[in-house]
Parts: sequence; structure tokens; C-alpha cells
Amino acid sequence: MDINLPITLQEVEQAFDAYEKALVGNDVSRLDQLFWNDANTLRYGATENLVGYDEIRAFRLQRPAANLVRTVTSRHVTTFGTDFAVANITFTKAGETRVGRQTQTWVKFADGWHVVAAHVSWMDGK
Repeated sequence: MDINLPITLQEVEQAFDAYEKALVGNDVSRLDQLFWNDANTLRYGATENLVGYDEIRAFRLQRPAANLVRTVTSRHVTTFGTDFAVANITFTKAGETRVGRQTQTWVKFADGWHVVAAHVSWMDGK
């Protein structure tokens, strides 16, 4: 299996950048587009476990739009072949002493790259 093929890595990096821009800009419509629209999609957040695209979408629609800006402090993307990737970041937020962590599993479908599973958590210290 080919790991980190340059074109695939570039595609996932661009999809991840689009996700990050939509997240901090509270562009719910774009976030919805970036998640796989399926009952098997998962998003485990810092305070919620969401199963299925509909639960994820409902969460985003009711989530407060304040304090969304964050600084990505590390980013690691690994692609496997041309249709599967994992992206992991750490991040900080103003006024927050903990370090945030995010993992996303991306799959390339006929209409492009989509998050099929995501996990966000907080960790004390660095």
C-alpha cells in the first residue's frame, strides 16, 4: 500500500483546511458537506457522543457560535492508498489551559473527501 502519495496527501490537506475554516467560521452548511451523510458516521466530542449524520448536523445547528477560534499547534496527516486518510491535530484556545486533540478519519467517495469518524478531547498540560 502506498503511504502519503503526494497528490492524495495534498487533497486531504485541502479538505482538512476547508474543515478548519468552516469550523472556526461556524459555516454549518460547509461542515455538513464535509461529513459523510450516513447513519454510520461518528463524532465523539468533548461532551457528546453523536452517532449518524443527522445527530451530528443537529448538534452543529444548536451549538453556540461564540469562542470557536483555535490555534492548531501540531498536525499529522497520513494517507493510505488513494481513498483513506487519518488526520490528527492538537490545538489551543484562548482562556483554556488544556490542550485540545482532534482525530478525523477521511474517506474519498465519488463526490470527494468526507469525514466518516471524528473525535475531540481535552488533555491537561502539554
